[in-house]
Amino acid sequence: MKITYILFLLPLLLNSCIEIIDDLSIHNDGSGTFKYSINLSSSKLKVNSILSLDSLNGKKVPDLAEIESKLLEFKSLLLEEPGIEMVKTELNKSDFILKISIEFNSISQLQSGIKNVIAQLNKEKDHKLIEENWISWDGKTLVREIPSAITSRLKSFDYSEIELLKSGTYTSITRFDKPILKTSNSNCKLNPSRTASMLQVNAFDLKVNNSLIENAITLTP
Repeated sequence: MKITYILFLLPLLLNSCIEIIDDLSIHNDGSGTFKYSINLSSSKLKVNSILSLDSLNGKKVPDLAEIESKLLEFKSLLLEEPGIEMVKTELNKSDFILKISIEFNSISQLQSGIKNVIAQLNKEKDHKLIEENWISWDGKTLVREIPSAITSRLKSFDYSEIELLKSGTYTSITRFDKPILKTSNSNCKLNPSRTASMLQVNAFDLKVNNSLIENAITLTP
């Protein structure tokens, strides 16, 4: 699951070296915490130059005040969703690092809440993104995948954007109270206690093969 879905940041994300980390913790009762960070610190000069523009590729470039305003709106709207207990947002305007933390009562409520907020924030109304499911949890197996709306955007990148993709990384971490029995993704790494998994992929590789971060994680009985 990616909050690359926060569509107001796309003009920045698609034109800078980017590091994305999602960190999902799920407890035995289904509640948990979802943490998400977007790090553009290695491209500070480029981001500053982009922010000085009025538009990029035909789209308006938001200034930092607009980005902060959208973050506050995102936080406020998400807190109104059922099952969302706490939302924290942090924007480091010097190093361009965005952090989001969400405490939830269930995976289904987390997904539903994010979808509802996206629908309210996304003026273009990307119905594929809103209607598709990208995560599920039945108390034993967690399944994560990428919505087709995101993979379609990756595949639409032209040649001039390839180098930007090659310098980006996406890391997915999932933590549990119980040990992991098996995972469907052969590139998934487990910690010594088998209570956490990690997948890290290059953004360009993800464009070529969007199944790289798809994973089904099954816990021990």
